[in-house]
Amino acid sequence: MPSSSRRVALLLASVAGFLLSAGTLSAQQATGGAAPAAQPAPLPTPTINSVLKDAPKSEAAAKLAPVAPPPIPTAADRLPVDKLTAPKGFKIEVFASGMTNARSLRVGDKGTVFVSSRLVDKIYAITTDKDGNRQAKPLLTGLFRPNGIALHKGTLYIAELTQISKIDAVEDHLDNPGKPQVIYSDMPKDEPHGWRYLTVGPDDKLYFQIGAPCNICMPPETHAQIRRINLDGSGMEVVARGIRQVVGMDWHPVTRQLYFTENQRDWLSEELPQDKLNRLAHPGKDNFGFPYCHEGDIPDPEFGWGHSCSEFTKPVALLGPHSAPLGMRFYTGHMFPPEYHNAIFIARHGSWNKTHKIGGDIVVATLNKDGSVKSIKPFISGFIANNNYLGRPVDLEIMKDGSLLISDDYNGAVYRVSYAPTRVSTR
Repeated sequence: MPSSSRRVALLLASVAGFLLSAGTLSAQQATGGAAPAAQPAPLPTPTINSVLKDAPKSEAAAKLAPVAPPPIPTAADRLPVDKLTAPKGFKIEVFASGMTNARSLRVGDKGTVFVSSRLVDKIYAITTDKDGNRQAKPLLTGLFRPNGIALHKGTLYIAELTQISKIDAVEDHLDNPGKPQVIYSDMPKDEPHGWRYLTVGPDDKLYFQIGAPCNICMPPETHAQIRRINLDGSGMEVVARGIRQVVGMDWHPVTRQLYFTENQRDWLSEELPQDKLNRLAHPGKDNFGFPYCHEGDIPDPEFGWGHSCSEFTKPVALLGPHSAPLGMRFYTGHMFPPEYHNAIFIARHGSWNKTHKIGGDIVVATLNKDGSVKSIKPFISGFIANNNYLGRPVDLEIMKDGSLLISDDYNGAVYRVSYAPTRVSTR
């Protein structure tokens, strides 16, 4: 068997093994105690469009392949919190564990933390009892690629591969939420970049992306875009085009403009192109360049002919080659020092098609008054050690007390970041 075919076969086997074994463990309490076992619902057989098919035929490229997470969540006492570093005064601790492929985060009005997944069929709910003990358990099962979740006025919205549904007053029915009501289903069925990110805008509309169905290709008119719909699923509009894949969006607290991360194409080189942070200033008009232009200034060697990068909307910042920026959140809490107010925390999931991995961290982007980026600095690092992943951050959410939650799909956990200023003795 040729080496490339062998790599694809190994990847398929890995994904299949993960899907079969994922979900067999129940959620655990943050303290490590086991919850009652929950039987997983069967998943449809996934369609795999291998990201390896565009790989160059070189010895170095042949050694690179996507990083498969462990098949079961990591035990709470083995999570890498002691390996993570943050600025002075910040504390990182385990918030909850035992959730297979923990992805998107949302916090309810009553304090419930909802956690989505991408590779398994579940959405989890983390609850806290009167004694402060937390428990994570499956809220919904039998879903397909339920990566995107959003909360608005007590309603939980869920974006699967081909549909968006909702559950009203979800925190009143955590023990029996019922079947979600489908509100929108006009979405492609492509698996590549088919997992959705979901958010509610200041206009009370749902925003989500339809990624490109490939690594690099000329996408159909139905793809490579951000859409918005009314909360009942009506009134679909395309608000941005030319995006390859988006897995993080948030709204500027002052200007109300949409900012989002974007993952750029693979296999152009190890160092190019860089992934992006974008700003949607002209809804319905902005085109961010895919597949013609990458990084804002690199014409694609195949699709860039006849086009100039000047035709397209520039990124507001570059985030490193293949660093895979996913979740992002404007900090609107009051626990952290003033320099973090209205700054953007960005989770970089980390590279896989680089010989020396980068990302696997949280960075913070501070902005100028006009919304442009002033600086990007490290915030939390340590998810990569000796060129191997100890964890992979995905999404972020702000708690009512101003602390920051971070999901880790590699370990199936959520971490909490808090801040307390160092007290200086006056003796």
